[in-house]
This record gives sequence, C-alpha cells and structure tokens, in this order.
Amino acid sequence: MKKYLYICLIIISSFTIISCAKSDDTSSSSSSGSDNSTTTSDNSTTSTTDTTAPTLAEVTAVTTPTNDTTPNYTFSTDEVGTITYGGSCTSSITSAVSGNNTITLVSLSDNTYSDCTITVTDSAGNVSSTLTITAFTVDTTAPVVAEVTVVTTPTNDSTPNYTFSSDEAGTITYGGSCSSSTTSASVGNNTITLSSLSDETYSDCTIKVTDSLGYVSNTLTIASFVVDSTAATLKEVTAVTTPTNDTTPNYTFSSSEAGTITYGGSCSSSTTSATADNNTITLASLSDNTYSDCTITVTDNSSNSVTLNISSFVIDTTAPTVSSVSTTADNQSSVAITDNITVTFSEAMDNSTVTANTDNTSCYGTLRVSSDNFSNCVRISSSPASSDNITFSLDPSDNLTRSATYLTRVTTGVKDAAGNAMSSQYDNSTGFTTSNLSAPSSFTATGAAGQVTLDWNAVSGASSYTVYWDNATGVSSTSTAITSISTDNYTHSGIDNGTVYYYKVAAVDSDNVTGYLSSEVSATTPLPAPDNLSASGANNTVTLTWNAVSGATSYTLYWDNASGIDSSDTAITSITNDNYTHSGLSNGATYYYKVAAVNATGTGTLSSVASALLAANIAGSETYSSHTYVLTSTTMNWNAAAAAAAALGGYLVTLNTRAENTWLYDTFGNYGGTNRDLWIGAKDDVTEGSWYWDNGTTSGDGDVSDNISSGAKWPDGTDKWHTNEPNDYGSGED
Repeated sequence: MKKYLYICLIIISSFTIISCAKSDDTSSSSSSGSDNSTTTSDNSTTSTTDTTAPTLAEVTAVTTPTNDTTPNYTFSTDEVGTITYGGSCTSSITSAVSGNNTITLVSLSDNTYSDCTITVTDSAGNVSSTLTITAFTVDTTAPVVAEVTVVTTPTNDSTPNYTFSSDEAGTITYGGSCSSSTTSASVGNNTITLSSLSDETYSDCTIKVTDSLGYVSNTLTIASFVVDSTAATLKEVTAVTTPTNDTTPNYTFSSSEAGTITYGGSCSSSTTSATADNNTITLASLSDNTYSDCTITVTDNSSNSVTLNISSFVIDTTAPTVSSVSTTADNQSSVAITDNITVTFSEAMDNSTVTANTDNTSCYGTLRVSSDNFSNCVRISSSPASSDNITFSLDPSDNLTRSATYLTRVTTGVKDAAGNAMSSQYDNSTGFTTSNLSAPSSFTATGAAGQVTLDWNAVSGASSYTVYWDNATGVSSTSTAITSISTDNYTHSGIDNGTVYYYKVAAVDSDNVTGYLSSEVSATTPLPAPDNLSASGANNTVTLTWNAVSGATSYTLYWDNASGIDSSDTAITSITNDNYTHSGLSNGATYYYKVAAVNATGTGTLSSVASALLAANIAGSETYSSHTYVLTSTTMNWNAAAAAAAALGGYLVTLNTRAENTWLYDTFGNYGGTNRDLWIGAKDDVTEGSWYWDNGTTSGDGDVSDNISSGAKWPDGTDKWHTNEPNDYGSGED
C-alpha cells in the first residue's frame, strides 16, 4: 500500500513539475506523440492541442432484409466522441466510446435504407469521415401477388405458360392440381411453365410466394382453364342419299365438341360452325357426278382437328331411257314360247317403280307385254326381277301363244334410283314373234353305272336339241343345259353313281330359238358293285368280306345253296359294314353269295359271286375265280384227301395258271397262322414219273395246264414245280 501511494505521489509530483515549471523569460515549442498534438510552453504554462479526427469502421451491418423496425448496428471508433446521424436513420444513442459501439436505430418503416450515415466528433471538435451504413431493408409486410397473363382456355398445350407479378422476391408454392419446376419468384412479372397436365378443367390451381422473412403472400388463384388435346369425334349420321337428283343435298354428322367446320374435296357449304351434337349441313350446288372425295374437318376451340370422309354419293338429274327390250332384240322372230322378256334401262332404276300385272291380264304396271295392242296383257308370274336394277326380267305365268307377235311397253311411271322419271313412254315397234316348235314326246331316261341314256321322238323343224338337267325335280330352262345335240338321243356320262338325275328336252330351230320343254323324266345311276367279295367257310359258318363302296349307306347280301345268285334270292339287308358273318349254316353244303351297295336312291349293282363249302372237318374255304377252295381241319394222306374232296362234291386242286398257284399258296400255305403242306390233284400212279391231274380233265389251253411233268414251265418261263418236285414223298398219292 505504501509503495502504491509512493508511486502515486511521484507521479503527481512529476505532473506538478510539468505543469508548473517555469524558466526565466524563455519559451520553447515542440511536436511529439502519435496524436499529432501541439504543446506550447511559456514561462508560466504548458498546453496540448488534438487535431486528429476519429476513425470509424462498420463491424456488424443491419441484417437485411429484416422485420425488426429498430434494428441494431455496430461500428467501431478509435476515439470517444459525439455521434451524429445522417440520411433516413437516427438513434437515441449519441455518445461513442473508443472501440465497438452498438446502437439501436429509431423505429423505421418498411423501406430500403441506403442513405444512413454516422459521424463521430471527438472532444477536440475533430469530425470523423462519414461511415455509410450498409444498405438494408426493413420488411414487415407479406408479398402481394397478382395475375398478369392467364392460361389460354381452352388450350391443347399440356404445359401452358402463366404470368403473375410479385412485389417481393421469394419462394413459390403451388396448390391444387398444378405445379411447375419454377420455384423462385422475382420482383415484378414472373412467367412459369406448368408441369404436364392431362385433358381436364383446372379451377383449383393456386400460387403463393413466401419472402425470405417467411411472410406468405396472398393466395393467388389461377383463373380456371381447360386443357384439351383431344380432337372431336365425328360420325356420319345421315349420308347423302345416293343417287339423288337434289343438287344441294343435306348431310348430317355428329361431333362430340363444338368447333369450326372446313370442307375438303369437291364439296362445300355455307355452314361453318359445328355444335356438340348432330349437325345437318346443306352442300353447295353440285353438278351431275360421283362425289367420293368430300371431307369435313372440325377444329375445336383448342385447335384440335379431325377429318370425316363423307360417304361417296352420286348426283343424277338425267332422266332414264330404255336401252333394249328382248328376248334378244326388237323385231325378233321364232321366240320360244317359254322365253322370258327382259327390259334393259340406261341406268340403275328404283325397283319399286318397275312393276307388272301379276294377278290378271289387265294392262297395268309400268312394264307391259301384249299380243293384242294392249287391250289385254300377258300376266306376269311375279314382280320384275333384276340382279343389278338395270335389266329386269318378266316371267309370264304361262307359256306364250305359238306364232303370236308380242309388243312391250314401258310407261313414264318408272324412275331411276335418283328419282328421275322417264321423260316419255317407250313402245317397241314390231315386237317379237313366238316359235311353233312343239315339245319332244316319248322322252325316256335309263340309268346305268356312271351314265343315263336319254331318248325322245324327233320334232319337225328342229335343227338341234337342248337337254336341261338337275339333281332335283323341277327342271326348267334355267337349269344346266347340254346344247347342240344333233340326234334324238343322248347319253349323259361321267356322272355320279347312286344319284337321281332329272331331265327335260327342247327342240331348237335354225334361228337358235328354243321350243317347248318336254315333260320331266328321271333316272338313277346305281351304286357300283362292291369289289373283291370273299367267302371263307368253316364249321357251320361263312365269313364274307368286300371292298366298301363310296356313297353307300348300307349293303344287302344275297345267298343260296345253288349258283346263279341274283336279287330274287334270299336277302340279308341293312349291313352297315363291309363284312358279314353268316352263321347257323349246315355242314356239307356249298353256299353262294353276291353283295350290293345301298343308298337313298336304291340298291346298286350286284357283285361277282363268292362261295364257301362247309363241313365239320373244314378249317376254312375261300373263293377264287368263281371256284371254291377248301382246307381240311385234319391231316391226311393224298388218297384220303382225294376221297374227302370227292365226298364234298369236288376234287383235289387243279392248277391252271401261275396266278392261281400263287393265290393258293398265299391263301392256304399259312392259313390261320399255321404252316401247312398242301395236297394238289397231281399223281403218277399209272406210270412212275408221268404226272397228270386227278380230275382227269384238260383245260384246252394248248397243254399249258396239263403239262405238269418235271421241269414244266408256265408261259412266262417260270418253273411250275419247286426244286425236287414233283416226287413221291409221303404216302397214298399213287
């Protein structure tokens, strides 16, 4: 404590010395120290002067923007002094200390402050340089947004633009059904592109802007708009009647949207607006022509377009004419009394206007045929017929009268398909005259396999004949025709078996005019005979097989115990397969068979005969070339076999041909799946080595059959005998 006081006293004393020192009438002046102060001394007093202004610097600027209306600001000064404020800012703090000074600005309104300044005046009156407070903004108000440019509505742009204004920058928030990749707003107008939108009405889209201070703007509702990228659907409702004699016809189409109509091709109309409904337009005046290139395009309010092709139509204002009346031409002679009359027009007609008298001989209707100058008219069987509405056929309900002249009339009541009436009545001048050829008489038809033979009496004046035929009754001159037959008979060949054919015939004169048709006849071509009928006999049973016949629905088997089978013999009917087992028969008898195919037309041709011999000891029997061959069920020697054959009324086999030899071996050599040695009727019991047939007969074939000596050959050069045959192997053969 003492030391401290001592030091203080020294300092005080020193100060006193400095302050109070004098020198006799001497003065001095010096300059020292960093503050550039000036010290002046005289004999009695010393003083110091400060000429340096304070130095100011910004330490902490006002946060900008800020919603604080009395924000703080910090600056530094190297001297104490008095603070002076300039520009738009002030504060209640007017004294500065050396170092950092934090001031609170007096309440500020919302604005940007860029002119605020601070100066500090020290105690010597030195004024610092002006410190400009960094510009800042006071903002206590939310942004205000407003619509500038709405979305065009409707629009076919799925990413439309929208412009709004904001009085502050900030972050954009989207609401409702709309959004955008643009998320920042600037002060002024902002154009955003909405994210892809589907076709729809958008009335809930909103925009908000949040400034940097978190103030959220008013909600801006985007004006309702419609995105429509789909064109209208057009459909034809009522086509132009075709043909029509209306040169300004109506046409009706429907549209799913309203829009503007444009026309393409050869058509136009004064109607240019379409509604979302049916639209009937009247086409501008058209000349006679076919119109197949006309189109209608509807463009909706979103500029989507679709085109509809108007169905092709014909404008026809020309009256029809009669091109020809037949049989073949006007002034025709020798017309068949069965002929129809045809009328050909210059164009297609409205067939409802082409009529004839169909219930009596009065002359009415637009087409008339008469042989008495139309006092009476030929009754027509039905309304005039046409396949193309150009040529119409009149079919008289009865034959025309022979050697009569007929006229044809067409009245102005006929109209073409467009509704144009014929301008004047048509009468052919000389008409046609009917022929006097009579129908052939005594017409007959006889059926055979694959053909029918026709025959009739000749007709005087005929130069040829035409046969008409069909597979159904009701043959007429429209049936299939066989022409230019020069004789009074004809064979219709190459036709199906098992089928009924119907025929009529008519004479034709030198002018190629056909006379009356004959009466109808018919004939049936029988089904062919089944091939390869085979009969195999065993104990009390005969098994029969044959080849199936195309078109057969069943078969009938005829049989007897005697040869000479025909359709009068016992019949087994309704056999549906191509085989039959005839059982319950008597052994020791030979049974003979023929078979015929059957269908709806009747029973066909009988087959060749087949026979089988039955006995208790018979393993089987087969037929070859109308002969019955029997295989015994027991093994025996040659003599016993010969006796068994004789007991059955036969003999051991005599081989007349190589084919018979081959068939015999193939049929019986492995009969029933068992290898068998077969006896045939050759023996050499008179002279050893001289072979002859047991039945003692010759075939009269130049020794071909009877030469059965060792080394004998068939006519084709092949050996009759197998190697080492014939021989006496076995027993009982001689």
